[in-house]
Amino acid sequence: MKSLIEHARTFRQRSATRGEELRHLAIGQNPQALFITCSDSRVMPSRITAARPGELFELRTAGNIVPPHRPGRPSGEAATLEYAVEVLGVADVVVCGHSHCGAVGALVRGDDLAAAPAVREWLDHAAPLDLASGGTAPQADAEAIAEAVRRHVLAQLANLRTYPCVQRRLDGGLRLHGWFYEIETGQVYANRPETEQFSPL
Repeated sequence: MKSLIEHARTFRQRSATRGEELRHLAIGQNPQALFITCSDSRVMPSRITAARPGELFELRTAGNIVPPHRPGRPSGEAATLEYAVEVLGVADVVVCGHSHCGAVGALVRGDDLAAAPAVREWLDHAAPLDLASGGTAPQADAEAIAEAVRRHVLAQLANLRTYPCVQRRLDGGLRLHGWFYEIETGQVYANRPETEQFSPL
């Protein structure tokens, strides 16, 4: 934590040459996309995309889960999505899963999450888990989990389409993207809707 505090303490000095950019950001934001990804500390959207401040509106949840729309039951995820789509008018929404995902791995393996009841209940929002072919696998390897994550990304895209704000904007050109980030290589794969396969960007 000490290094993080030190960097925060000196951020103003390190940003001194970017005064005009920071003043411009203070006026407002106009992000290109809503980037929905996992809370995992190894996944850094701005590093993956080289986005500059103001270019990405981010939503991070355990397992990059987007619960289906529930009328009359507001949530942080629903509010973030609605704000990005309706107020900021983003043109694109990306759902990005990643290799070695602890949340999806727990679902695939059928981990006992009794000690983490909030996590267990949150993971109930994931699609019914036939995510890995053959169902859960106690000794699931990295590739089995990666395949489950890719299917999970598609399930979250389907959940996004249940939101009225997304449905309205899809007719107006809003684009939804499913990505898979491979931590160990840095490779990003994109879903091709016509085949439901993921291939390198």
